[in-house]
Amino acid sequence: MKDEDFFGRLVPLKKTEQFILKDITSVFKIEAIEVQKNKIMCNRCNQKTVKKRAILPNQEYFCPQCIMLGRITTQHILYTIKEPNRFVENLNPLTWGGELSMSQLECSNKIVQVQEENQNFLLWAVTGAGKTEILFAALAEAFKKGKRVCIASPRIDVCNELYPRLNEAFKHIKIVLLHGYQTERYEYSQLVVCTTHQLIRFKEAFDMLIIDEVDAFPFKDNSMLVGAVNAARKTSSSLIMLTATPTKSLLKEVKMKKMEVGYLPLRYHGKELPVPQIIIKSNWLEKFKKGEMEKKIGKIINKWIDEQHPFFVFVSHIKYLKIINEVMIKFVVGRCNGTTVFSADKRRVEKVQKMRNGEYQYLVTTTILERGVTFAGLNVLVLGADDELFTSSSLVQIAGRVGRSAQNPKGDVIFICGKRKKNVVDAKKQIQLLNAKGRKLRI
Repeated sequence: MKDEDFFGRLVPLKKTEQFILKDITSVFKIEAIEVQKNKIMCNRCNQKTVKKRAILPNQEYFCPQCIMLGRITTQHILYTIKEPNRFVENLNPLTWGGELSMSQLECSNKIVQVQEENQNFLLWAVTGAGKTEILFAALAEAFKKGKRVCIASPRIDVCNELYPRLNEAFKHIKIVLLHGYQTERYEYSQLVVCTTHQLIRFKEAFDMLIIDEVDAFPFKDNSMLVGAVNAARKTSSSLIMLTATPTKSLLKEVKMKKMEVGYLPLRYHGKELPVPQIIIKSNWLEKFKKGEMEKKIGKIINKWIDEQHPFFVFVSHIKYLKIINEVMIKFVVGRCNGTTVFSADKRRVEKVQKMRNGEYQYLVTTTILERGVTFAGLNVLVLGADDELFTSSSLVQIAGRVGRSAQNPKGDVIFICGKRKKNVVDAKKQIQLLNAKGRKLRI
């Protein structure tokens, strides 16, 4: 292992492997797990667990809280080297040649100031506002000063979407992509794009930390991941949070002046958000369970197939995926292809890419694709939008998948409901309110 493998990282090694580090200088050692009276304390994720839950057959202890990153036990030591910002000087890192609108530029300039002054900032921007491009100027300034930066998101799909765009915008900056489906070995880089769980591996590494989709599961209300954000930042650093649907706790922090906020109610192309069409069909699920396509839903899907538009069909529960897709396969036979996708799907990344390539025209999906993915000309159908698992925020995000490109700024958003419930009505009202604010901004 090289020195740079430990820069700003918590690297677990078994106590029997310590000899590997004989040529590494300035390395600090931390016990991976501290055994207390009734609990164990993990120094990687900073979570406590009762001993009974954490004990192993050999009477050692492990941390169940961060086991998704690989098991660590009382037989491990965590090693780290203080982040040295060992990067090649680059005074012109931005290779993106696009332009920002006036409203985008105003937010961009504010984020440049925030990163220079090491402050906290919330960018509240509608879906499709061009949040990534708004970050470019601040990222460029940070790279010029030799800062190390991380852009993290709770969702793998968001990370996969961001990575190629950032590579294109900063062709001479080394960027690494980290998430649970990545097989490539970690490399030291000036920009890290990762899921929020991956932040648990870092210690005081970043001068600028950006959390995209800060309101999304599993980051929302997760004390371990919030702690990971704080631990991954340097003492003096900036934190930028991005969202289209801020939580009450975030808005409370803004109100208490713990952070500044920038608001962008317009999409980058200046067009309004598509307003959902609510259709009441109390028997839609029973039809699918009988192996039949509900007549109105079939008419909608036929229209999209004829127009050759890609589309998502959202369902609230994994158990509905197979039921819906079996009917879909029979209904679209010979006309188009599609499949299902969900969070634990091992072929999840591959399936989304196949849709990008045009091999699939549709995906039947859970809320895992409610944010972070962009397809030109996309339409969306939400089956059972009145289900309590579809919050008003998630419905706004789902609607936000539509009309994202300047070439295709419109599209269909259809909510199929058994009843007209509050979550559906609130989502539609929120979109209409955002459009009204956007119209005022254009005047």
